[in-house]
Amino acid sequence: MGYNIAMLSDFFYPQLGGVEFHIYHLSQKLINLGHSVVVVTHAYGTDRIGVRYLTNGLKVYYVPYFVLTRETTFPNVFGTFPWIRNILIREQIDIVHSHGSASSFSLEGILHANSLGLRTVFTDHSLYGFGNITSIWVNKLLTFTLTNTDRVICVSNTCKDNMIMRTKTDPKRMYVIPNAVVASDFTPLEDNDDCIVRSKKKGITIVVISRLFANKGSDLLTHTIPIVCENHTDVNFIIAGDGPKYVDFQQMIETYRLQDRVQLLGSVPHEKVRDVMCQGDIYLHASLTEAFGTVLVEAASCGLLIVTTAIGGIPEVLPEDLIVYADEISVSSLVEATNKGISTIRSNDFDRSWVHQEVANMYDWSNVAARTVEVYDGIFEEALPDDKDWLTMLKRFNKRDGIWAKHLYILCGIVEYLIVIFFDWWYPREDIEPAVKWPTTKQQHHQLHGQTGIHSYNHK
Repeated sequence: MGYNIAMLSDFFYPQLGGVEFHIYHLSQKLINLGHSVVVVTHAYGTDRIGVRYLTNGLKVYYVPYFVLTRETTFPNVFGTFPWIRNILIREQIDIVHSHGSASSFSLEGILHANSLGLRTVFTDHSLYGFGNITSIWVNKLLTFTLTNTDRVICVSNTCKDNMIMRTKTDPKRMYVIPNAVVASDFTPLEDNDDCIVRSKKKGITIVVISRLFANKGSDLLTHTIPIVCENHTDVNFIIAGDGPKYVDFQQMIETYRLQDRVQLLGSVPHEKVRDVMCQGDIYLHASLTEAFGTVLVEAASCGLLIVTTAIGGIPEVLPEDLIVYADEISVSSLVEATNKGISTIRSNDFDRSWVHQEVANMYDWSNVAARTVEVYDGIFEEALPDDKDWLTMLKRFNKRDGIWAKHLYILCGIVEYLIVIFFDWWYPREDIEPAVKWPTTKQQHHQLHGQTGIHSYNHK
């Protein structure tokens, strides 16, 4: 029996990024396992709104809702309830699986799903600190959300430890399931890749593919690249990505007259990322915070030596013989690590031939999906009859720390409960017409062989 699953997040296609790829590939593999999956996100502009179908019948709801900044919806706790309630009931959802601590849509969706008595899972993809108002605000919202969430998945052990410190979530409800990569999309340079070979310059090429934001180490890179270029006349850079720090890279190139040695590509479609990576010998990653680092796995799959900061969950991602670490987060340390990486390439001490297959064996989306289903199964196996009862959920809020915070949590819970009662009266659940499900692989097999009848794949 399959589950009806709703993936909720502000971050999804057409925006590109680690969370977006995770949701898409995980959904595809869950569908292959016989489950029904819909994605619920906010509308992107005027041309990506309403209901769309992607590969394998993946259904996406683009909800028209106000976007505040960086594709994150305006947080107001209750405003998304009518939309989400209607979709979850219409799709006969069993499990709501939300993604992203910074996604208002994700956190509010968990609250609404709990209020409707549904099972909930949250996956965290980021690391947050405690030293600024933004982090404190996100941590408080996440603490409120996870109080009644059934299970929490983190993409690394470092991410899990960070989550426990931020929200004081019971470790027994937490699991570590890493990201993965479609290894067939990130193969090393081949003899028939003529367009890549012709564009490759002599010497050593260092590739950077990143969103050009401060937390991704853009300031470190704009100071590191000129030093490396001065020390090594045969080293060139290819930088792909866009963001508020893009202008800083342009100014760096102009200031140090590096037009012939630093190629600034801007935003690159994901299907072209492999072609960019294969032009390089080294992948340079200067991020200041990273829960996992999927791009490192992609670069290693393409046969590149990784030079990176040793922060967050990065040391958990790949074997040490594939990575050169900067000892600390500083320009001098990153320059030293880059110099070491360059020396390794020059001496031919880095054997690329086995790396791709090694990465393919380590990270596979089918394995991630299977482990995620085990988490889903555990929820229903251990579920208690009254653990989604409103009194029980309010008692959990009352056990939280903070005299002001826990009373605010209780107040929000009571208001949410009143909203649920109102909508159950004003727009009864039985009046919401169930959506027709896209046939699963098993159903398609039965239909192709002349068998009649559509089986129910709702979990009971």
